Amino acid sequence: MKHVSILIPKRNAILSSVVGPYKVLSVANTFLKKTGVREDNFFDVHFVGLQKETVLYDGAFSIHCDASIEEVHQTDLILIPAFRPDLLLEEMEENRQYVPWILKQRNQHGAEVASMCLGAFVLAMTGLVDGKQCSTHWAGMEIFRQLFPKVNLVSNKIVTEEDGIYSSGGAYSFLNLMAHLVEKYCGRPTAIYVSKFLEIDIDREDQNQFAIFQGQKDHDDKAIKDAQEFIEQNVNHKISVEELAKKFAISSRNFVRRFKKATQNTPLEYIQRVKIEAAKRSLESTQQNVNEVMYQVGYMDQKAFRTVFKKYAGLSPVAYKSKYNREQAKYKSPTAW
Repeated sequence: MKHVSILIPKRNAILSSVVGPYKVLSVANTFLKKTGVREDNFFDVHFVGLQKETVLYDGAFSIHCDASIEEVHQTDLILIPAFRPDLLLEEMEENRQYVPWILKQRNQHGAEVASMCLGAFVLAMTGLVDGKQCSTHWAGMEIFRQLFPKVNLVSNKIVTEEDGIYSSGGAYSFLNLMAHLVEKYCGRPTAIYVSKFLEIDIDREDQNQFAIFQGQKDHDDKAIKDAQEFIEQNVNHKISVEELAKKFAISSRNFVRRFKKATQNTPLEYIQRVKIEAAKRSLESTQQNVNEVMYQVGYMDQKAFRTVFKKYAGLSPVAYKSKYNREQAKYKSPTAW
């Protein structure tokens, strides 16, 4: 039997990332018993909090915890749910008391720890992912990098695993994390059953196709902000780093250093991401073909465009258009049954 502690953060945990893992593990337990693998539950699941009662969503929901952290002396797996993005920094501080308890369970009892979505911020506060891979929601990545520079934040992965520490990408990608954990602990047949019963798209690996690049302008370097705006306003032109540095009267070396410090991207990465975001919007909303979109965002080499597009979008341009363009999807639909 594996003792699982689903943490119930103070204030505003995302309810789905509490109920969802509970449901996944319950289905796994049912399958193992029905197939005769076990007579009892494999996952012994508990809601564990800093307090026994937690109210969510301005009183719309409440959760009753089985135990407080002081009452749980040993656990095998700790699950950290997601937080609301609009109150992230405040909720990190509200839930800092979890950190020493998590570290005690990890260091003294070898507990494994998994975070979901923006729950990665609490995981990072423990230091357990310093030097390790970690994922979180794409909308929180820039502030995560600023707060936790020692963590190897991976932007594309839906699930990471390293030395018994796990993380998942944004929102409902926690379902892929839970399927991954079920497979690890109970085997592939159980994970497949869970994925079929709950209709989880098992083995998804890349979350880049969901990300929306919004630029990083929460800094005070005016010259770099001006350079960012110039890039965004000239997406159809070929722009070199040297030209940008000259335009804003900064040496190339200093320009690259300041740009990376301000935006967490090199100038070349920023140029590429702006162009690919523009290309994604065109592929989603127009009937232009891939070559037309490629020329529109300043690329002339098809292979280079496909490579950069897949790097940041997680799909080829053709696959992306096929998946997200409403008119194309409508055209492909049968007219009669």
